[in-house]
Amino acid sequence: MFIAMNRFRIVRGQEDTFVDIWKNRDSHLQGVPGFRVFHLLRGPSTEEHTLFASHAVWESEQAFVNWTHSEAFRKAHATAGGAKAIYLGPPHFEGFEVVLGGDTA
Repeated sequence: MFIAMNRFRIVRGQEDTFVDIWKNRDSHLQGVPGFRVFHLLRGPSTEEHTLFASHAVWESEQAFVNWTHSEAFRKAHATAGGAKAIYLGPPHFEGFEVVLGGDTA
């Protein structure tokens, strides 16, 4: 199993706008081979930003990589960053291989 995460620093006061962008977008993930589940996570706030993370679980790292080269990926990201004023910098990607938990031994 593989977990793909992007961390976003969102300007304080723009949290609802950010969540609405995710609520109203078509992720094009349903039906993608190897995709399991997605969560949008809200983390701590500082004086300047609130931390969010997208959290997608995949059957394998290869399934995730395959998706990043797919038409579904291009469609899902066609309008990404459209509201740039709400972001403090680009998202930060982190990928993790699950070694314990879920359906591992």
